[in-house]
Amino acid sequence: MPKLKRENGEERATDFVESLDRGLRLLQVFGTITGPATLSDLARAAELPRATARRILFTLAHGGFVSTDGKLFTLTPHVLTLAGAYLSSNQIVTVLQPVLDRIATAAQEISSLALLDGDDVVFVARGSPTRMFSGGLDIGYRLPSFCTSVGRAMLGRLNDAELATRLKAMKREPLTPQTVTDPRKLLAAIVADRAKGYSLVDREAEPHFRSISVPVRRYDGSIVAAINMGAHVDRVPTSELIERFLPLLREGAEDVRSRLL
Repeated sequence: MPKLKRENGEERATDFVESLDRGLRLLQVFGTITGPATLSDLARAAELPRATARRILFTLAHGGFVSTDGKLFTLTPHVLTLAGAYLSSNQIVTVLQPVLDRIATAAQEISSLALLDGDDVVFVARGSPTRMFSGGLDIGYRLPSFCTSVGRAMLGRLNDAELATRLKAMKREPLTPQTVTDPRKLLAAIVADRAKGYSLVDREAEPHFRSISVPVRRYDGSIVAAINMGAHVDRVPTSELIERFLPLLREGAEDVRSRLL
């Protein structure tokens, strides 16, 4: 593999593959459109020339990532191989999955693992108790970081100045009547959560759901993820989140610390 050519430590413009960037952008656009889409719809959503989008779509179809009847385009299950490659190669997921399973079994509730992706959190693994049906956040589900317990637990890795700047810059639209959007109040809440070592969010991300999270630290103490448990507000009070779920989450996070690089 040829080495990247750099000038003053920076990659040169020739190191950027614009066609690949456009192809990835077009793949992401499918997530914003429900059902099969026309070439014109996809090109418009991806802000690409129609001819460019057409070439990319037929290239993706040749690779098995897109199917088409000549007029409408849809993603195929083959796209999941990209997500599967990430999940199987990510050390955090590999190390935390047994912990999530153990916690879920002990509490008889769903446990989840989330990572920061920009200003969002994305759930990348989950553990479920052994039963026929369980609801919860699916793998790949995204939420704004500022109003979720996992997000606040991970944002706590920033110092106060960095955190204040980050909160002011991010989009903060309310998801429920309880969602806190004031950056000063959010700053105070996250700083307080950092001191406590956990974050509890009550009906801010979803109207009838509360959750508790702890940060996951690697060997050097850096926060790399967060694990959480939650439940419907009518079923589990906040006191139970703290008294029953929090010790399990803390034990699980501490258990993996020395194994995360």
